[in-house]
Amino acid sequence: MKIAIATDNNKCSEHFGRCEEFKVYEIENKKIINEESIINPEHKFNFLPKYLKEKEIDVIISTDMGRNAQNNFSKYDIEVITGVTGSIDEIIRLYLKGELKSNNKICTRQVFKKENEN
Repeated sequence: MKIAIATDNNKCSEHFGRCEEFKVYEIENKKIINEESIINPEHKFNFLPKYLKEKEIDVIISTDMGRNAQNNFSKYDIEVITGVTGSIDEIIRLYLKGELKSNNKICTRQVFKKENEN
């Protein structure tokens, strides 16, 4: 299983699509067997769910995420955990203990501009 945490400065990013990178943990038997960082390639509509699925991600963790993004992750069978804040070390520790729960927070900010806007 692979878990990706949207990360900014070693903390859970406020919005997954705008994060600096994804900290990825490979888990077996509730233990980390590998970890890596994936630079966030870009933030465009519907790109990241497919991209992270290609990286074999099973779970995405972030503070905020819009409804469309959550639905798109679901289409790729990626579990979404939102409403999470704090250091990534603490987040992965809580996840491994089974104590990290999603509050299903939905971001309502508009993050894309229309093509004719500056």
